[in-house]
Amino acid sequence: MRYLPHTPEEISEMLSAVGVNSLEDLFSTVPEKCRRKSELNLPERLSEWELNSHIDTLSGTMAVSPEYKVFIGAGSYEHHIPAAVSHLLSRSEFVTAYTPYQPEMSQGTLQAIFEYQTLTARLLGMQVANASQYDGASSLAEAALMAVRITRKKKVAVSRLIHPHYRTVLETYLKPTDCEIVELPYLQDGTTDLTQLEGAQDLAAVAVQSPNFFGCIENLQTISEKVQAQKTLAIACFTEPLAYGLIKNPGSQGADIACGEGQSLGIPRSFGGPALGMFAAKMKYVRNMPGRLVGQTTDVDGRRGFVLTLATREQHIRREKATSNICTNHSLCALASAIYMATLGGTGMKALAQLNYDKCEYLKGELRKAGFKIPFQQPTFNEFVVEFPQGFEKTYDRLVKDKFIPGLPLECHYRELENHYLLCVTETISKNDMDQLVDAIKTLEYET
Repeated sequence: MRYLPHTPEEISEMLSAVGVNSLEDLFSTVPEKCRRKSELNLPERLSEWELNSHIDTLSGTMAVSPEYKVFIGAGSYEHHIPAAVSHLLSRSEFVTAYTPYQPEMSQGTLQAIFEYQTLTARLLGMQVANASQYDGASSLAEAALMAVRITRKKKVAVSRLIHPHYRTVLETYLKPTDCEIVELPYLQDGTTDLTQLEGAQDLAAVAVQSPNFFGCIENLQTISEKVQAQKTLAIACFTEPLAYGLIKNPGSQGADIACGEGQSLGIPRSFGGPALGMFAAKMKYVRNMPGRLVGQTTDVDGRRGFVLTLATREQHIRREKATSNICTNHSLCALASAIYMATLGGTGMKALAQLNYDKCEYLKGELRKAGFKIPFQQPTFNEFVVEFPQGFEKTYDRLVKDKFIPGLPLECHYRELENHYLLCVTETISKNDMDQLVDAIKTLEYET
């Protein structure tokens, strides 16, 4: 059965309405040389159970199958997800990311988003959070645009230690505008160098990530005070929100806007998606926030209810007044993270963060004892940088063959960091896994 159920008569009627004689005429604007003349070379069709069997076979050949020990984080983190998350998430009431326009019909979805906003605001220490963005990168870009709207200034200072992909997305967002990005270098301890801010003019915001891309924890308190003294907004970015179960959150350190990735809160990595953009700010900036905001109210009988309090998007208000594009929310991902945060609670979040920190410190210490250099001495969370000897790329390839993925090479993002690798450890990595990695690196290194 064809997917499009139109009869020949209906097709003819539609073609007549648009003023063409055939379906081929619809593509007349496509140059002849750009059109395919032959049929697609597709395999024979399969039944449903044959297709399932084929997919199972393919999954067994994936490069990162379960027996691989992966020590890469860099913005996407493997965490154990409580069974309650997938169970509650699969309820039919929640399987939609569509905007809940009619509150009388959408109380469940609206309440779920409200709970997500509440938990996000508490985790980040901010006064108000929106219903979420696409991902951490778009959250940072929207934060920069928000700062420009508030301050009416045209420059955004961005730490070089913010995730490289986030910075690329930010550049893409700002390129069509008259805004300018000022890049802040990093110090020898692996934190952001703020000396360029002295005497800087026309700055709308300063964006710093903590923990940063090297895993190092920035002093957001000092940064916020220095930035705000220049009447500029402080943007705190993050890729691992679990860190705030252990270290001080952005709000408690004076950040004006907190934004970043929420994937590690109950959302599987899934080879790169989907993701969750977390976004929060001080209440005085709420009307300049992107996306939408669910609020709590009462009905005519005094009962608690939920509504879309702010929805400053193109289909709601005049386009030139909109503060974000037409679709900016991942409701299902936001719900997953809300269930995850509620399941762990404050005590569980702190205990899990402590476990991640301890495991990371163990691997760092073992590599240091094995003679490998840890170049950045600033405290870290979950991940850290190691400098391996010249020629380690050959050892790296052999480790991959032995089903170890020993970190992310940093040279592709930071030219000056040849032979530097970013390693990540979460609660999913056992002590035995770490000991085997260190032993394998030592053995193979001595052979090269």
